[in-house]
Amino acid sequence: MNTFIAPQKPWPLRQPLAFLVVAALVWIGLYQLLIPASEALVATLPVDRASHLGGALQFFFYDTPKVLMLLTGVVFVMGMVNSYFTPERTRALLAGRTEGLANLMAASLGIVTPFCSCSAVPLFIGFVQAGVPLGVTFSFLISAPMVNEVALALLFGMFGWKVALLYLGLGLSVAIVSGWIIGRLKMEDHLEDWVRDMPKMSAQFEDTGVTLAGRIEGGFAAVREIVGKVWPYILGGIALGALIHGYVPEDFMASFMGKEAWWSVPLAVLMGVPMYTNAAGVIPIVQALLAKGAALGTVLAFMMSVIALSLPEMIILRKVLKIRLIATFVAVVATGILLVGFVFNAVL
Repeated sequence: MNTFIAPQKPWPLRQPLAFLVVAALVWIGLYQLLIPASEALVATLPVDRASHLGGALQFFFYDTPKVLMLLTGVVFVMGMVNSYFTPERTRALLAGRTEGLANLMAASLGIVTPFCSCSAVPLFIGFVQAGVPLGVTFSFLISAPMVNEVALALLFGMFGWKVALLYLGLGLSVAIVSGWIIGRLKMEDHLEDWVRDMPKMSAQFEDTGVTLAGRIEGGFAAVREIVGKVWPYILGGIALGALIHGYVPEDFMASFMGKEAWWSVPLAVLMGVPMYTNAAGVIPIVQALLAKGAALGTVLAFMMSVIALSLPEMIILRKVLKIRLIATFVAVVATGILLVGFVFNAVL
């Protein structure tokens, strides 16, 4: 008689707390080796470290593992956290709230929820069905891609906590105010007819009580899904950043995106809209632009427009919104981003 032996769970799921401690120590140790490893790698190549090519290569060899490590670590942790913030729970938290407070809650939830522009349509439909006000829905849809955990972690890792907090405050302000304005305009009639005619559904959720081992599984799943999806954009962004770092003269970038050029902020927003990337892909470019003398307000405006006003997201939202509502959404958000750029170029 054969005895069935259940397959043994992998070590992370058998001893989840010990796994998290060991993984954190290994991650920190590897992160400390990135600078000497990148310099050593360039030293093995037949190039002068002080040359344009040498600087570009060192930037690429250092930033590639750095961004991927930061992204993997943050996505893993937030994958664990996000097991709590399901779409059902998010809808339930926002439904029935008073305007203003609901905009604040929606924008704040956008930071910690794993939703991006590709999930804009199903989320939008779910929020409408749950009775979440239109302006509150837009506060969430603006905040979720623009002020997400990946953007904040990479900004913190590359520029420090001051820039990360600055971006957090700016992004939340744009999301909250833009959503509130759209809500005040009462544009529900500009939803597509099939969206307005959908039956309303309950905004309740069921707490499944996920264990620590289950949350670790959620973290691994998030890494496979998100890092597996965005790594080509990361490599592309770092490669472009390396070229800017190594070859673009500082005087040129300062004149093109510096404080003195008043037109640099609207130009940066116009350049950012047709681009299709995410925070992980655009931040290496931001790093290189700042190092070459670009103004912080201009660069932040560029980054926000790339993430929050991308043309692909507008095309996706066209399935549920009429042209006038999309145009209003773009105009309101773009105005907020322009104000961010001008104000910070003036005061910093």
